[in-house]
Amino acid sequence: MIKSKIAGIGSYVPSHRMTNSDFEKIVDTSDEWITTRTGIKERRICQNGETNSDMALAAGRQALEMAGVKPEDIDLILVATVTPDYRLPSASCIVQQKLGLVNAAAMDVLAACAGFLYGLSTGDVYIKCGKYKKVLVIGVEKLSSITDYADRNTCVLFGDGAGAAVLTPTEDENGLLSTYMKSDGRLGDLLWIPDGGSSSPIQEFSSNNHYRVNIIMNGSEVFKHAVRQMEDSARRVLSEAGLTTADVNWLIPHQANHRIITSTAKRLGIPMEKVYVNIEKYGNTSSASVPIAVDEAVREGKIKKGDLLVLTAIGGGLAWAAAAYRW
Repeated sequence: MIKSKIAGIGSYVPSHRMTNSDFEKIVDTSDEWITTRTGIKERRICQNGETNSDMALAAGRQALEMAGVKPEDIDLILVATVTPDYRLPSASCIVQQKLGLVNAAAMDVLAACAGFLYGLSTGDVYIKCGKYKKVLVIGVEKLSSITDYADRNTCVLFGDGAGAAVLTPTEDENGLLSTYMKSDGRLGDLLWIPDGGSSSPIQEFSSNNHYRVNIIMNGSEVFKHAVRQMEDSARRVLSEAGLTTADVNWLIPHQANHRIITSTAKRLGIPMEKVYVNIEKYGNTSSASVPIAVDEAVREGKIKKGDLLVLTAIGGGLAWAAAAYRW
């Protein structure tokens, strides 16, 4: 039976580091307070006009190179992001142009932090039904563009970055074994950006060029749902694949908060030595966090052929997803 496999993966983060000490200079906080509550020590921030699509381009090139796939061979590109360069054209069309994906259809995926896994699941379905053969999935965020750096509770959380994967068909036993997607729009105001859409256009509020569209989050409520739904979605994909948590070699969760990660692992009964964590370096990069983590783990040699990975994430919407993957 045909399924999809990750033929190549890549990632990119900006070179500029913003440390906890930097935040001590702009809001009432401390390195100890941030580290204890989030696990974050630093995050990467775009500088000098670097854009969402610039990061996606870099990650996409790496994935194509590892896969040995030419840009003209890609027939579908899915870009997961909440911070596109423009409202129109789509982020995927911008990346298509920059990467030279001349034969691809292009489509954006908006599922916040779960976006890459939504894109992975979507690309998998298209490959299984035979519609497309080579799909490029990118999760990319320039969260610094929607972060309120006067809000001490949220500004310390977010960073910029991109991760990408090339999906191709396989009949091998390895590959994408199962996926799961779910959402609950009733919880939308727990993590949202109220302004900037057609309901509250920017021009109705902006009197100068300093207006910003910012993330608003109810952290304690998001925490509760995150742990519960990331655990549930992980169990669902394992069950669908006929596996259990005892079979898992690596749990790679969305890097939102170290407490969320450890609580999810504990509920699943997966020891922390089997959980990949890099939040201390990058903070929460939303849709980019899972592919960045997978790429980093692969290039570090931690993930070996035959390893069972469980990827899980939750974000604004609220929307959550998971995937079971045999490397």
